Amino acid sequence: MLICGIDEAGRGPLAGPVVVAGFINTNNYKNEFITDSKKISEPDREELFAEIKVSGCEFFICRIDHITIDRINILAATMKGMGIIAKTLQEKCDKFLIDGNYFKLRGNKQKNYNYETIIEGDDKVFEISCASILAKVTRDRIMREYCKKYPQYKFSQHKGYATREHISLVKEHGMSPIHRRSFCKKIFIDYSERTEKLEFAGNGELNEVHI
Repeated sequence: MLICGIDEAGRGPLAGPVVVAGFINTNNYKNEFITDSKKISEPDREELFAEIKVSGCEFFICRIDHITIDRINILAATMKGMGIIAKTLQEKCDKFLIDGNYFKLRGNKQKNYNYETIIEGDDKVFEISCASILAKVTRDRIMREYCKKYPQYKFSQHKGYATREHISLVKEHGMSPIHRRSFCKKIFIDYSERTEKLEFAGNGELNEVHI
């Protein structure tokens, strides 16, 4: 049975796309070092990515941009990407194994596919691990390119994730064109609440209070 593993990268970041990949081991590819991409160093991921791409196996990678994420929400955007993978590769595999515990498409079209969701599948199923690496490296490269365009946000360092430094930079510079408005909204609300509360001092003057 030919399995297509599906995984995504970038559901949680404040900026950039979510990237979804599918991988079918059509050429009996093996590599004992392949596992969940989050457990592999960035240089090693790059090497494995290059190896997977020339392995002779079937794969497909798609990106759903930040505009779509803001318009339909991140879960729907991720499902949209997985649906694109499934539709593209359905004739080349017998079953889809999908990382996580949820797979639902518009119009219940997921019922058209033979699939199974697997929690922590990127650490358990070789095909999902390969898809995980393809998605993660692709997204990291996209964010490094965005860093050249918007260097003040240091995207090459945090890849758009909500690190303390990234949040501080968003507060300092505002949102870039690739920030997810629906994700960053809470940052500005919290920041406003924390820094703009005023109280009267004993002398009747207004003092800004940072809490």
